[in-house]
Amino acid sequence: MKTVRLVGANSGCAGRVEVLHDGVRLVGGSRCSGRVEVPHDQTWMSVCDAVFDQQDAEVVCRELDCGAPVQVLGAAAFDKGDAQMWTQEIQCRGNESYISLCPTSSSLKPNCTHENAIGLLCSGYTDLRMVNGPDVCSGRIERQYSSKWGTVCDACWDMRAASVLCRQLNCGIAVTVVGSDWFGEGSGELVGSGGDCAGRLEVFHSGSWGTVCDDSWDIKDAHVVCRQLQCGVALSNQPVPAWFGPGSGHIWMDEVECEGNETSLWSCSSPGWGKHDCQHKEDVGVVCSEFKEIRLSKGCEGNLEVFYNGSWGNVCWNQMDRDTVSLICQELNCGRSGVLSESAARVESAPNWLDKVTCRPYDLTLWQCPSSPWGQNYCGEDEVAKITCSEEETSDSPQSRQTCFTSPSPYQRQCAKNNQF
Repeated sequence: MKTVRLVGANSGCAGRVEVLHDGVRLVGGSRCSGRVEVPHDQTWMSVCDAVFDQQDAEVVCRELDCGAPVQVLGAAAFDKGDAQMWTQEIQCRGNESYISLCPTSSSLKPNCTHENAIGLLCSGYTDLRMVNGPDVCSGRIERQYSSKWGTVCDACWDMRAASVLCRQLNCGIAVTVVGSDWFGEGSGELVGSGGDCAGRLEVFHSGSWGTVCDDSWDIKDAHVVCRQLQCGVALSNQPVPAWFGPGSGHIWMDEVECEGNETSLWSCSSPGWGKHDCQHKEDVGVVCSEFKEIRLSKGCEGNLEVFYNGSWGNVCWNQMDRDTVSLICQELNCGRSGVLSESAARVESAPNWLDKVTCRPYDLTLWQCPSSPWGQNYCGEDEVAKITCSEEETSDSPQSRQTCFTSPSPYQRQCAKNNQF
């Protein structure tokens, strides 16, 4: 069923045409990303983040034919909008085909404002950009899929496609399409650490990934890599929390020499693609300042510590609740729930990195949870969070009643209520 209305004029017989479906829409992003809005009483309503969780997100992405949810974003990530707020809790199991099939609670969530409008990124979300050109309207074409950027093959690219892209980017009309290497080769990545900002450096060339040899490699080269990957700056002479291991296949680059101010590794000098005298035991590894990791000091129990900006530091227990503790235990594959207590820091000189961490029902990792800014805290000497994880479910923690699986990437954690995916 669809409802048609005219809006934006003083008459009911004139205005902009809007079609209201029985389902859901995403606003302010793309077809598969944006602020979540649902129809009610012939108007669209923004959904409050307090009434929406991961299972609801599964249904929305499925209904819109947008794959699976990548990230649920609170705090009006896609702007506040001007619609009324939907404040009844949506209670999807996660396997429904349409959001309209999900039950809702009769009670209303108070204190929901436009600041709490929920946003959603589905795996079908895509975006396009041009990089390595003199401005935003020229350069190598890259396409985003599931939060990763990759290059576009030129074999199927023509002036018609280029004209569509230019219109999409508000760049007028296409002037010319140039060859594959005009604006440099695509992509680079760090692998082997479970995170996006640390690992063995690999570059993509001629259809395959290969490594970079450490001959002549220094901190200036690493800075360029971290800048290109939007991972902050490279860390020098810092303890690395993981060994990234040797790669396999091609060794694409050697004797790389950067000045340190380049925007990408391709702008640095080197002998050329595939020219080297190295073995894979010499593969370069990089740790950038935005690399983050979590641990409990004794495996599945102990002080909660995070690695950030090159050092391990503490997490304070202020405002931490049972759901936050459950998420941490699940992310570490240490059980469904945990018991929280306060403790003194293990290392007196260690920084207090995080405070006031409070995870929401739809958060999948600790890094998605709201907290005080890095390094800003109100920690006393004995207020470091100490957690003891267990396999038990607890009645006052919905997170503990979920079934979760964590893949090697920290952003690939899937959960479902009542053991149903």
